[in-house]
Amino acid sequence: MTTHGDPAIGTGSPAVAARTGTGDAGEDPSGPSGDGLPAALTALRAAIGAARFPLALPSAEAARQIGASLTAQLDDYLLPRLARLDAPLLVVVGGSTGAGKSTLVNSLVQARVSAAGVLRPTTRSPVLVCNPADSGWFRQGELLPGLTRTNEPSEDPGTLQLVTAPALPAGLAFLDAPDIDSVVDANRALAGQLLAAADLWLFVTTAARYADAVPWELLHTARARGVVIAMVLDRVPAEATDEVAAHLAEMLAEQGLGAAPLFVLPETWVDGQGLLPDKVTDPLGSWFSRLAADAGARAAVVRQTLDGALAALVPAVAGLADAADEQGAAADALDDRVVAAYQGAERVVEQGLRDGRLLRGEVLARWQEFVGTGEFFRTLEARIGRLRDRLLAAVTGRPAPATELRDAIESQLVTLLRGVAAEAAENAYTGWRAHPAGAALLDPPLAHPGTDFPDRAERLVRDWQRGVLELVRSEGADRRFVARTAAYAVNATGLAVMIAVFASTAFIPTGLEVATGAGTTVAGQAVLQAIFGDQAVRTLAAKARGDLLARVRELLDAEATRFLSRTATARPAADAGDALRTAAEQVEQARHRSGLVAAGAAALPPALAPEGGAR
Repeated sequence: MTTHGDPAIGTGSPAVAARTGTGDAGEDPSGPSGDGLPAALTALRAAIGAARFPLALPSAEAARQIGASLTAQLDDYLLPRLARLDAPLLVVVGGSTGAGKSTLVNSLVQARVSAAGVLRPTTRSPVLVCNPADSGWFRQGELLPGLTRTNEPSEDPGTLQLVTAPALPAGLAFLDAPDIDSVVDANRALAGQLLAAADLWLFVTTAARYADAVPWELLHTARARGVVIAMVLDRVPAEATDEVAAHLAEMLAEQGLGAAPLFVLPETWVDGQGLLPDKVTDPLGSWFSRLAADAGARAAVVRQTLDGALAALVPAVAGLADAADEQGAAADALDDRVVAAYQGAERVVEQGLRDGRLLRGEVLARWQEFVGTGEFFRTLEARIGRLRDRLLAAVTGRPAPATELRDAIESQLVTLLRGVAAEAAENAYTGWRAHPAGAALLDPPLAHPGTDFPDRAERLVRDWQRGVLELVRSEGADRRFVARTAAYAVNATGLAVMIAVFASTAFIPTGLEVATGAGTTVAGQAVLQAIFGDQAVRTLAAKARGDLLARVRELLDAEATRFLSRTATARPAADAGDALRTAAEQVEQARHRSGLVAAGAAALPPALAPEGGAR
């Protein structure tokens, strides 16, 4: 059994004067709920539910917790309470492990309704006790709808045990919550959820633990929400009553909670039923009896807590909106790094088609074999009239060089594409790894091109080469073109066009191109000009080059999608932050229209000040 010392006269009385105000005990307890307020809260709940925080930013975890907490409070308390302002007043009894909450609840209702013992945690699932006349309201499940109602004790924290006690006045209910500092995570979470659904917090602490950090964190939360609070300082040794009570009262005042009624319960024995002596609990029991009998006072408590909870939504939702904006900005930043990496790869390919690098090595050698000898290149421009015969002989007599040239072009392009894709993947990977949100989205394979990239690159080049040949054929629809090219194979012309694409954008060779191609750029251009004429060369090669770059862009975009698809999945809605702010603003406007602000400004009626004077 728990031992307590006999209280001195007056030590069981409240130690601090209660809140004062101008509440009218005769006013309608249901009061105005504001027709637009439930709708605004429902819209806010939808906006909170739509907000997502999947990217691993410093603000994400806190935002997810706040979002879940706000959703729970809307479902558990705000919406059902607004629907029934005249429903029984719910007093949630919370406190630290071993503070004596269950013993106190049992004593106040004069029945052993909640298990109490030395093993911790004792209260594993919450117990709600009310007058039999009020059981229907709590059994319907409108308040705390996520908890399954039961008539029996349960080890499941997802249940709510309902108990009736005739000694408890109608209009008032106690909910014995799990310990706020329980070693069981689920118990701590449930305690916070229940406290958020309270009309009034009855906070129980002891002389040994009243300065602990965890209770004060919750008291700060209660102050921010405007919740009506009453404090119980339990198990106070007679010799320390004045000192401990005065210190706690001082701490409450420093934290802006000086108006909270403070009841001091001395250390004493419990009887055979595990109940505290009546003389110890009478001051607190009398205070609750007067509260239960005063409809106006109960309405004042409900409205003050309700208005405080509504007012606290705005800054909380503003934080969520900022976190949603951060998610969107982070997703944009990650996308920008990927886009920059792959746009850089496109520029490298485009530059490679300008600076003649693709004419080096194997392509140059195969081009020379295909068109003719070095002597041919040196004399080509002087003997342009014999060009058609020489080119026709090269095409019809040497099919193997054409195939080798086509393969060399393919190999050179594929090598370039594989190189730029590898560099882009590495740059994108490195960019994401340096970003806190990106690092969590990475998998090692992303650091390299896709496993099928070589095959796709080869297919791209082959398709482009076929496209060039089709382009040459389509140009044949022009009669003048037919007249000029009837004697020449489409394949030979197509290969020459590919070489021209490699050589220059405007097909006017520069000194660098001549040096790079060892004269082959000049020769290639001369061949084409002799066949098509200057403008035809420019048009044909420009089309072929544009087609190649478009195919390359599509290929690299597909590679970038390996990254971008991850941010697309994680990205919040573009207007998530604005939607949250708008919904919160509408709730605030509805709150002011509802009349709750004026009602909430009035604290407990003076008649409910605890008896026994102020400490």
